[in-house]
Formats: sequence, C-alpha cells, structure tokens
Amino acid sequence: MLMKKIILIGATALLAGPLFAADSSPKDDIINAAQKLAAGDNYSWHTTVVVPEGSRFRPGPTDGKTEKDGYTYVKMSFGGNDTEIVMKGDNAAVTDPNGGWQSLADLAGDDQGPGRFLVGMIRNFKAPAAQVTNLVAAAKEIKTDGDACGGDLTEAGAKALLSFGPRGGGASITNAEGSVKFWVKDGALVKFEFKVKGTVDFNGNSRDVDRDTTVEIKDIGATKVEVPDDAKKKLSH
Repeated sequence: MLMKKIILIGATALLAGPLFAADSSPKDDIINAAQKLAAGDNYSWHTTVVVPEGSRFRPGPTDGKTEKDGYTYVKMSFGGNDTEIVMKGDNAAVTDPNGGWQSLADLAGDDQGPGRFLVGMIRNFKAPAAQVTNLVAAAKEIKTDGDACGGDLTEAGAKALLSFGPRGGGASITNAEGSVKFWVKDGALVKFEFKVKGTVDFNGNSRDVDRDTTVEIKDIGATKVEVPDDAKKKLSH
C-alpha cells in the first residue's frame, strides 16, 4: 500500500512538472533571458535607429562588445563621424575627432557642450541586458506576439526613453507613447526593439521625436574585447 502511494506521488510530480514550467509568463521569460545574458561571460550587439526622413538628428549604427567584470567597447556613428568608447566600472575613455583617446575629465572640460553631452550619455549608458530589464519595467503588459513578445509602454516609460538622462536633462516631454518587442530563442535573448514618439521641448526649442531602435544580440560566449593601450591609460584618469 505504501509503495502504491509513493508511485502515485511520483507520477503526480512528473505530470505537474510541465504544468509549472508552462506557467511562466512572457514577461518572466524575457527577464530570465536578460539575466542569463548579463550573467554570461561576454556578448556583442548591433544597434540601428530609424527616424523619419528629413529628421535633423539621424544617428548611425552602433556596435558594442562587453565582457563580464571586464571592458565594454562601443563604436557609434553620428553624422558620418565615428566615436569609440571604452568603459570599465565607473571609468571611460573616448576618442577625440583626431582619433586620440581622452578621459571623461577631459570631456567634462569641454565648454562648447558636445563633450558634456557625451559624458552624460556615457554616465547613463546601459548594456543591452540592463536595457531589457528597464524596458520590461516600462511596459504596461507583455504579451506573446507571433514569434516575439511585446506591449505598449507606459507614458512614464516612453518619457524616460525620450529624455536626455534620468531626470530628463531639463527637457519637457508631452504626448509620449511607445512600444517594445522582444525575441527569445531557446532561452536566449536574440533581439529587441523599442519605438517611442513625442514632443520634446528643451530650453524653449520644441521638436517632434519619432524613433525606432532595434538591438540584435550576437556572439554570445565568443566575444573578445580588445582595448588599445592608450585607452587603458586614460581609464585610470
């Protein structure tokens, strides 16, 4: 009799296992995939941004590589010019227009504005794994959508993505809205996309923003970040 009870309990557990596994939500799957990516040794990514024709600001592609507890390298293109950034912990080094390397302190001394803007951008930088966690938190609800999962952003979430920093950089944002979408394959995050639009008023200058950003994850576990010696020297400043 005891043996029959043990067999019955064991069979019930086996049957219940798939039910519990299937109970995970799309949101849970995305968060787990992001955490797995962050916990891995390394990965690379490619980011593209699409804006309407005629837009004043037309960012080019961005490519990045990161190693756990190591260096993060980012190369971005804007207006036909490339900027390279190397980060480790709270330190960073950035290329100047001539291709030389400068520290954040060097950039902060730029009274013309672009340098300070770049410092703010670096200080607020988040690698894709962390971006995904924030995007999930900014979504109203995450639902399955074909081979992907996604949903609309909250107004606060859309505003955060349209702002120039954690406090908006002094900008006033209205009519903010957007959406997010994630692709997970075999438990691994392979791509995500977020669309935002709204009206941004900065120091009395108002402009409409409509931006579609796509990030593709690649070379998970096979990425190596190579940092020039000149960049390493600037990281210590």
